[in-house]
Amino acid sequence: MAIDFGGKTVRSGINVTPLVDVVLVLLIIFMVVTPLLQRGKEVALPEASRVSELRGGGEPILLSVTRDGRIWIDKREVPRQRLAEVLQGEMGRLPNAPVILKGDRELDYRLIRDVIRELARTRAPGVSLAATRVEEGAGAR
Repeated sequence: MAIDFGGKTVRSGINVTPLVDVVLVLLIIFMVVTPLLQRGKEVALPEASRVSELRGGGEPILLSVTRDGRIWIDKREVPRQRLAEVLQGEMGRLPNAPVILKGDRELDYRLIRDVIRELARTRAPGVSLAATRVEEGAGAR
């Protein structure tokens, strides 16, 4: 059985069509999955030049306070008067999980202070305030 290679020259090049197909499929997958990775309610975080990274403790409990003053645990809205109770339930489900408080930068600080007081009632093992890191020299707003 003879094999014909179609001439004496060897074609050394990459076939771009399959490469483009793979890249487009990956792009679509990332576009679909990325919004699902965002936990908690989206808020405009305050900016800070010194931000420490969260270490250990497993999966954190995300507590978000939106610009309109509504309180959310992950993507579930919680009435302010039931915050301690619902947070206790979350802490029972995720023992030793740190709590991350995400407050909108436009909020009145009194509301954040009241939420922190409620957090103190739950005896959470750790509470961190979320912020966006700004580059040195850019200055915080």
